[in-house]
Amino acid sequence: MVPHLITALTGPINELEQRILDSMPAIERWFRLEWMEHTPPFYTSVDIRNAGFKLAPVDTNLFPGGWNNLTPEMLPLAVQAAMAAIEKICPEARNLLLIPENHTRNTFYLSNVAQLRRIFHMAGLNVRIGSISPDVKKNTTIELPDGETVVLEPVVRNKGRLGLKDFDPCTILLNNDLSAGIPGILEDLHTQYLLPPLHAGWSVRRKSKHFQSYEDVAKRFGKLLGIDPWLINPMFNRCGEVNFAESTGMECLTSNVDALLGKIRRKYKEYGIKEKPFVVVKADNGTYGMGIMTVRDAKELEDLNRRTRNKMSVIKDGQEVSEVIIQEGVLTNERMHDAVAEPVVYMMDRYVVGGFYRIHAERGVDENLNAPGASFVPLAFEQSTRLPQPGAKPGASAPNRFYMYGVVGRLAMLAASYELEATDPEAEVYE
Repeated sequence: MVPHLITALTGPINELEQRILDSMPAIERWFRLEWMEHTPPFYTSVDIRNAGFKLAPVDTNLFPGGWNNLTPEMLPLAVQAAMAAIEKICPEARNLLLIPENHTRNTFYLSNVAQLRRIFHMAGLNVRIGSISPDVKKNTTIELPDGETVVLEPVVRNKGRLGLKDFDPCTILLNNDLSAGIPGILEDLHTQYLLPPLHAGWSVRRKSKHFQSYEDVAKRFGKLLGIDPWLINPMFNRCGEVNFAESTGMECLTSNVDALLGKIRRKYKEYGIKEKPFVVVKADNGTYGMGIMTVRDAKELEDLNRRTRNKMSVIKDGQEVSEVIIQEGVLTNERMHDAVAEPVVYMMDRYVVGGFYRIHAERGVDENLNAPGASFVPLAFEQSTRLPQPGAKPGASAPNRFYMYGVVGRLAMLAASYELEATDPEAEVYE
């Protein structure tokens, strides 16, 4: 089921789809060579926007929630990818400790934890869920809407290892993005595998760093395909000292917004695009769709109302925003049941395992869809992203469209791999 695509069946996105399908052997070989040199993040989800004239990732999450949105048909792929990932890191692994976010009562989030537990259990591991939240002092059973239960157990730190009262894992899987900082209990675990590494958390990670890496990847991939990298890359700027609450540092923001809008206008003119350009200003770290606004004209920044300033000044876990990324806005021209939709691609190790559409009936084509009121419709990945249909007309085949999404998702994952290498505190520095 391809969503009803508003995009005309001719034009850049279909040319891009055709180019990607025609180059499939070269693309797969290119990825294969990259993964010989670089380690993929353990798991990744990527939000993609399809504007009809360009297709670009707008966010890459290294602690993806939402695994519960994958359909049962997608699970075998996820289990195989989990087996490959674990085999590479710790082939003799028996026990896996899964550490979730601290907001323990959100049953939708905990359904995601239950799905991860299921995937790794089917991959051959004993999986228990250990909470690092100070509120979880004893085993706590939570009922999920589908009748399943999740048991949260307080973690125990013993010398240099982390585990549960009677459970010593060789591998610890974080599904907690460390927005509030790195808790001491997770530091210096030298005899266990901690996945993803601590520097993948939002206390260290910056979106601008990621998109800088993505720009490099997009340029090289564009060269391979003979396309303008802009077709798959959102341009961006950043500002490092902004205080929305006190309205300081706004000159940096205004001038950068203005400059980026100018660059987008030139690109739109080059491609004959009639849409009005916009940028998205968001916190340079953090997630959950907080601290985000859409700007169409730099003048809008001169008189931000108090409500917008308050919304922009704090993100998850009460973290104050001082660094922002200004990203080229990518429209989404996809609809499902008349609601605006964007694909989210899920990967484990280097494999695409599935995905879904995030749809939002109350949001516009130029707005953030990761907001209350969003719903999720599984992508037709059960027809397999790995098996496109050669010869099908561009824009008419679900597997072909999703193969293209999978390629862009993997480019973002590769960029995350570059980014993690560049920020690894333990990497050896060669003079």
